[in-house]
Amino acid sequence: MKKILIAGAQSGAGKTTGTIGLMAALVKRGMRVQGFKVGPDFLDPTYYRQITGRAAHNLDGWMTDKRYVRRLFLDASLDADISIIEGVMGLYDGFGAHSEDGSSAQIAKWLDAPVILVVNARGMGRSACAVLKGFMSFDKRVKFAGVLFNNLGSERHLGLLREAVAGNIGLPVFGGLLKDESLRLPERYLGLHPATEGALNQGALKSLASQIEKHVDLDAILDASGKINAPPVQKLNSKAGSRKKKRCRIGVARDEAFSFYYEENFRLLEEAGAELIFFSPIRDQKLPEDLGGIYLGGGYPEIFADRLASNGPMRNAVLEFAEEGKPVYAECGGLMYLSRSIQLTDGNCFPMAGVFPFQCGMLEKRKALGYVEARLLEDSILGEEGMVFRGHEFHYSTIENEPAPVHMKYSVTKRAGEGDMLEGFSYKNVLGSYIHAHFGSQPGMAGNFVGACKGALPLANQK
Repeated sequence: MKKILIAGAQSGAGKTTGTIGLMAALVKRGMRVQGFKVGPDFLDPTYYRQITGRAAHNLDGWMTDKRYVRRLFLDASLDADISIIEGVMGLYDGFGAHSEDGSSAQIAKWLDAPVILVVNARGMGRSACAVLKGFMSFDKRVKFAGVLFNNLGSERHLGLLREAVAGNIGLPVFGGLLKDESLRLPERYLGLHPATEGALNQGALKSLASQIEKHVDLDAILDASGKINAPPVQKLNSKAGSRKKKRCRIGVARDEAFSFYYEENFRLLEEAGAELIFFSPIRDQKLPEDLGGIYLGGGYPEIFADRLASNGPMRNAVLEFAEEGKPVYAECGGLMYLSRSIQLTDGNCFPMAGVFPFQCGMLEKRKALGYVEARLLEDSILGEEGMVFRGHEFHYSTIENEPAPVHMKYSVTKRAGEGDMLEGFSYKNVLGSYIHAHFGSQPGMAGNFVGACKGALPLANQK
């Protein structure tokens, strides 16, 4: 088993293109490839899953600790030939200016994974040596396997860079990708289009894999990859214990509008005794049968607002479920779906489920981005008052016409660059906020929610 981490000199260097191209080329060779993403990204992992046929996982050094990251990595890698980790932003970028928490460098060190640095070589020649030397000397505990250049002007450009790096740095140059707009992945304001929307068709994927095979030394990358020496550990996703528990059916909204979920949250819910039943608020006319609770994740409800609004039977079913006092947990896009309506930037307004009596309005500029640490102000379906957990927030919408009776549930105690603030709303046993919580940051969260769905916990405030 091998491992490698693909990092960028900065955001936009081309690490995602390089990562999925490398995955596709190795899968074409018949290798079993396991994909990972550093940080709280829901979009890139959809491409890994499409290419490898395996669930992709997030590795985050701020939301979860070293032990958790290492166990998750080993567990998911056990039956793979190679594990490929894509970094986040630039190699050393993370939670803040004075900490490596949440950075790709932190994960590389925790996992002892060699790093391939992707450098955007547009307009760059010998200066690339200074960039590489700076990255290599900044933290000597990071192991560099080599460099991959992107956005090259020509084969001659690559040759010049090879000669410069060989003569000044001595770091292996694995090759590079020529500037090619056809290889650019489609983006929108929250990042890449999800692979579930068909953003990467088989023709584009085949072309990308061919470019990697032609211009990148795959054998050299495999030789430079580190070995995974996995000690005997109990698999994190083992369900041996959970089979003995009474199962609880939790409906999970999953379609084009709702696709932002941590794979780990699903595992932890299942381990706590949940049977996850996926449904589509866009297409399904009713909720799955015999649900104990609902989990509404994030996504793009605003992009599909017209289709969500036109499915009146599903909106009514969710509202009725909430009015009956059954547990509903919603994050970001899920919160928007539970609102009275969503108003787009063009002024068009679409009715939603109406559980919360406020409207969500889309903004031209980003409203919030960053890690958060939250503390429950009251007992809820996620846990008791005072429980602390970590997550991430990223959205372009805001809550309008917020009425007084809506009940605050979270106090955000940490946010990069900001002070404390209140966040979160509840109604009966419905809890929603803009926070994408990582259940692995607080071991009891998943079990608390499953317990609430089983009726094992007292009902929350009946407002």
